[in-house]
Amino acid sequence: MLHGFTQNRDCLGPLADALARQRRVIRPDLPGHGSSGASPNRSVTESAAGLADSLGAGDVPAHWFGYSMGGRIALRVALDRPGCVRSLVLLGATAGIEDPGERAARRRADEQRALHLESVGVAEFCRDWLAAPMFAGLPDWAHFTAERRANTVDGLAGSLRNSGTGAMDPVWERLAELRVPVLLLAGALDEKFADTARRMAGSIGDNAEARTVQGAGHAAHLERPAGVVALVEEFLARTGD
Repeated sequence: MLHGFTQNRDCLGPLADALARQRRVIRPDLPGHGSSGASPNRSVTESAAGLADSLGAGDVPAHWFGYSMGGRIALRVALDRPGCVRSLVLLGATAGIEDPGERAARRRADEQRALHLESVGVAEFCRDWLAAPMFAGLPDWAHFTAERRANTVDGLAGSLRNSGTGAMDPVWERLAELRVPVLLLAGALDEKFADTARRMAGSIGDNAEARTVQGAGHAAHLERPAGVVALVEEFLARTGD
């Protein structure tokens, strides 16, 4: 289970707790976050390869869950190391920005965010990050303030510059390579990512489905955890787990 930007392994909330009741759940800190010790300067592709190797995931194919940044990394694991993946659940994730101009603009925006972070520090940056409209529905407990503040300026800035959406190579043309069952989730209030989930499902094929979580925004697993738990458990049951 792979967390989002500014979070760490302890920020996956009730979904991780529910899945851990009957399964072994592995929750690594992603590069530049928590106590990963991994270089914050890894690209999404390098992060995916490093995770697959360090977890020994190829020995026993696993169900992979990724939220937002973690979803982009999990998607690359599934594409580049398909033998590691039994099924794939992506929440609030994308296959990248196709238009070169838009991708360059996002890189510039992420660079400005990194410079702002380096200027104000982690605590103020995280306050600004969580003030974005996409996180308006987060309950207080899901802010994970202490966990976010435990990250470092260098780690988060490196993640923005090297693993942000603008730095990610788009993989839309590769989605049809996915042969495992895929569940694409988005909050119904997170319209951009709900549309992206539906488009990704269409590009993958009949082994993929897109579902929306009513009343939830970007962090649907924290805003409406019971609904996400039900969708993921139902999906895993259909995969034979």
